[in-house]
Amino acid sequence: METVFINSPLGITKIIGDENGISVISVSDVGTNEVSKEIPAVLQEAVSQLNEYFEGKRTDFDLKLNPQGTGFQQKVWKSLLEIPYGKTVSYMDQTKKLGDVKAIRAVASANGKNPLWIVVPCHRVIGTNGSLTGYAGGLSRKKWLLEHECPSAQQSLF
Repeated sequence: METVFINSPLGITKIIGDENGISVISVSDVGTNEVSKEIPAVLQEAVSQLNEYFEGKRTDFDLKLNPQGTGFQQKVWKSLLEIPYGKTVSYMDQTKKLGDVKAIRAVASANGKNPLWIVVPCHRVIGTNGSLTGYAGGLSRKKWLLEHECPSAQQSLF
């Protein structure tokens, strides 16, 4: 496994992966880790695509992904990939689509364990009433990401 740390508008982004795909993309506060001087070849495309996303030049990712999780978590994360750029769904909408409204807490928990920040867009899941709720990266980052993806529509909500 290779690891790289890059700057992003929301903090230091850590990317971990190998020839089997990207397994982790996470963010931490500036100063937690140093930015890498070199980018391993296997992670260069992920770095490039994330930079394009932050520059507003990319709305979809085309990366080989290899997140580690339970079968249920994998199913939940796969459903997140179906949420279009600039759109949001509620936790209840996501749970209904997965077929069991009683599993809302389990779905929310799986979203919180999503190891692929931004690329698997759990930030696009909001409360049924439209509120920002539950985000492992912090609600301020969630708000930033939603506004980045849809500035005119989101600014009035928050």
